[in-house]
Amino acid sequence: MALTYSVGSLVTARGREWVVLPESEPDLLVLRPLGGSDDDIAAVFPTFEEVKGAEFAPPEPGDLGDQCAAGLLRTALRVGFRSGAGPFRSLAGIAVEPRAYQLVPLLMALRQKTVRMLISDDVGIGKTIEAGLIASELLAQGEATGLAVLCSPALAEQWQQELRTKFAIDAELVLASTVSRLERGLDLGQSLFDKYPNVVVSTDFIKSTRHRDDFVRHCPDLVIVDEAHTCVAADDTSASAQNQLRYELLRRVAEDVTRHLILVTATPHSGKESAFRNLLGLVKPELASVDLETETGRRLLAQHFVARKRADVRQYLTKEDGLGDDSLAERTAFPSDRYFKDETYKLSPAYRALLDDAIAYASERVEAADNRGRREARIAWWSAIALLRSLVSSPRAAAQTLRTRSAAAVAASAEEADRLGAPLTSDAADSDALEGMDVAPGAETEEENAGSRLAELADRAKRLEGPDQDLKLKALIKHLKALLADGHNPIVFCRYIPTAEYLAEELGNTDADSNKKRGPLGAKAVVKAVTGTLSPQQRLERIEQLAAEAGEDAAARRVLIATDCLSEGVNLQHYFDAVVHYDLAWNPTRHDQREGRVDRYGQKRDQVRVITLYGDDNGIDGKVLEVLIKKHRQIKKDLGISVSVPDEMSTGVTDAIVEWLLLRGRQGEQEALFESDAFQQSFADLEKDWNSAAEREKASRSRFAQRSIHPEDVAREVASIREALGDAGEIHTFVRESLAALNAVIRDSGEDFTAEVGGTSAGLRDALAPVVGADTIEKDRPIPFRTDPAIGRGETALVRTDPVVGALAAHVLNAALDTQADGARPARRCGVITTDAVATRTTLLLVRYRFHLTLPSRSGEKQLVAEDARLLAFQGSPKNAVWLPQEQAVALLEAAASENTDAHFGERTMTRILGQLDEVSAHLEAYGEELATELDASHRRVRAASGEIVRGLSVTAQKPADVLGAYVYLPATPADTAAGFPASAGVSA
Repeated sequence: MALTYSVGSLVTARGREWVVLPESEPDLLVLRPLGGSDDDIAAVFPTFEEVKGAEFAPPEPGDLGDQCAAGLLRTALRVGFRSGAGPFRSLAGIAVEPRAYQLVPLLMALRQKTVRMLISDDVGIGKTIEAGLIASELLAQGEATGLAVLCSPALAEQWQQELRTKFAIDAELVLASTVSRLERGLDLGQSLFDKYPNVVVSTDFIKSTRHRDDFVRHCPDLVIVDEAHTCVAADDTSASAQNQLRYELLRRVAEDVTRHLILVTATPHSGKESAFRNLLGLVKPELASVDLETETGRRLLAQHFVARKRADVRQYLTKEDGLGDDSLAERTAFPSDRYFKDETYKLSPAYRALLDDAIAYASERVEAADNRGRREARIAWWSAIALLRSLVSSPRAAAQTLRTRSAAAVAASAEEADRLGAPLTSDAADSDALEGMDVAPGAETEEENAGSRLAELADRAKRLEGPDQDLKLKALIKHLKALLADGHNPIVFCRYIPTAEYLAEELGNTDADSNKKRGPLGAKAVVKAVTGTLSPQQRLERIEQLAAEAGEDAAARRVLIATDCLSEGVNLQHYFDAVVHYDLAWNPTRHDQREGRVDRYGQKRDQVRVITLYGDDNGIDGKVLEVLIKKHRQIKKDLGISVSVPDEMSTGVTDAIVEWLLLRGRQGEQEALFESDAFQQSFADLEKDWNSAAEREKASRSRFAQRSIHPEDVAREVASIREALGDAGEIHTFVRESLAALNAVIRDSGEDFTAEVGGTSAGLRDALAPVVGADTIEKDRPIPFRTDPAIGRGETALVRTDPVVGALAAHVLNAALDTQADGARPARRCGVITTDAVATRTTLLLVRYRFHLTLPSRSGEKQLVAEDARLLAFQGSPKNAVWLPQEQAVALLEAAASENTDAHFGERTMTRILGQLDEVSAHLEAYGEELATELDASHRRVRAASGEIVRGLSVTAQKPADVLGAYVYLPATPADTAAGFPASAGVSA
């Protein structure tokens, strides 16, 4: 039995009009409301409910709007599209406006039958968005049926939120803390990954042999791996057991050649070429061994690898990129630079005496342990480093370390002592996980008489708390006051939890018992600490709490005290704009990771302030700063990107510093360190390896620069997207003019503005309340609108995908289609405008086309219904229409009325034009066929590299097209009145 209604046709049911979708059956219609979203899809049984064929109602000639009516209706319609007809199926329905450069990985992916990508753009460029764009597109096209994101547990909630809010992908969290709850809901024999098609999975949880096999067997056909560099190791280093488990997991996932795999990392090399090759081998096995010095090898890599610096995309689609003009040019406002200032402090006499005694104690223990065996020597070594690092950090951290047993003390061998002691005292760039690494390490061992001596040192450390004896804290207060006075909101990074909690107590306006006090930074400073004692979700909530407490008060300042649990992955640029390194990391890559939390796309300040505090008389900080931190900065300045210092080299230098400090004593001269054989050898090895890594990175960025997608290809697709969905300028005009017409109070602030909607209709307030908050509507608070799409909390971006813009557009469109709607109606379906912009009578039609698409995919053909809105204009009468080029039709939206048009004359004019529109129906249908042909070509062009992907593709225009609006433009001094439509001045409707 044939379907009564064809796919894409209009029907009336349940008192409204619907579009028939491809999933319909003879006895079951799957319908989407006309102009509605996929969330409103419903199923109707024609046997039980009345369903009739429908035609879109024509405009009413008496419902006349002004010169802005056509443009507002067109934009409101296009903002509402959630099923665009172009080759990018997902772009109309996601809640993010991608930058043009972020489309490059998507274009690369769509040219592959099975997507295999390594996305290695610089920190802050938007790799999460790029990976999300690919994932949402593959899912929308049916090329993928499920998604798994593998990431660290600390970033799992953030990935889940990004997928849900920006890409409308609901993913379950699969973590050690959630898996029991999820498994309780499974059927007998059912896999967790069968029940939940989209998941965000902790890599550290799923890599264990207990869970790995089930994941590999039931793994979704699309996998994203975040921080992929932590899953491989160089061939010439002994990879940790954790690294080996991760690599084995990914190797087995990648073995399925039909599985889409997207690896994401800002540091693909990590200083080692073989680690980079192992990473490439996961993408495509032959890339692990292909000669990348040859053109063939580079061409193969270019299909799968994208790595760009900020300088590459700061200005994009310009004449410098090979385009003919700058009409599509896009500037991305990254901070231009980081302003570094190294500030010193000196120890107080009491603190120096404590440090001297601690060094003497540690030196004795290390020397004694050397004579007792290698295991005892390594335990003593890690205890000594723990003691020194915590003493340099803060009195609170020192006291806790002195009272805590060393993690290495339980080791049965020297190797186990290294494995237990290193993570808590070193700062490796590729730490298996930052979780749990910010606890204060222990220094107690099982040696005789050690306990009482350490307890005495701990008591002395406790008495040094406060700015009188802790001059490092005093220096911090001074520098924070200066930052706050300059309007900055800083993050203070510490190494250990006790230090962060100590600083929060000393700097805040409440004490440890939550009693009010006046902190040294003033009553307007809100201070909070975020450490590893909080779960990842609680950390984000604490930051939101800090922002909420500071509120909108311009004088309020936010100060976040954090450990390195926030140094990777978490985006903090909307709330903070300066970084203070309170504790020096012993690997400079960690400093870069900290600074990267605020120095990224969306940062409002052009320059991020970075202050590094170091002690010039504690024997450690000055040397770490000179040898490691400053060299790292210089390499980044020279190359424009960060180059990781090889971990073993960094450790060699810091070990030499500690050894010198312990064995020579603090009284030794600094020159003696730099002249010592051990230090000279360690520094020479570091310099050689680091320079080599920098040269390789520089060469690879040049050789492997993304060249598989030419800027012209991107420009063509960007122009097509903007033509179909609108550009930023159109949205800005729409929002501003609509709100003004709806009686909102607009206040300018440069290109940005605010709107107060308390005086608007109840319908608009009800539409906006769910997206801006009922409190904002009830108290008539200003709603800030920003031209920069990288917005902060409580702000609205002037892009079509912003929820506030979407709610406004839906209200404007619904009011235009309902002539009985209450309140102001900015957009109307008809208008008669007298203007100097035309020399003869010109009619502008706003036409909605619907297309039936057949898209082949790996899971079979997918049937879709999509929409497009176009402007068509003709001169003269409908019977003898002279059709204008597309650009002239669009230009009519800018035509300004030169005089009023009599309302009665306007209605008569409109009645005659609408009565003759049947004369142009053939042209509208022919234009729809042209659009279908163009869309077919566009889909094929984007997928040109794989013939199998486009085999069977078809696009058909649904007839008839819907005339949503008709607008007549009359010349102010008509050149031709023979057509029977003389112009007349009067009061416009």
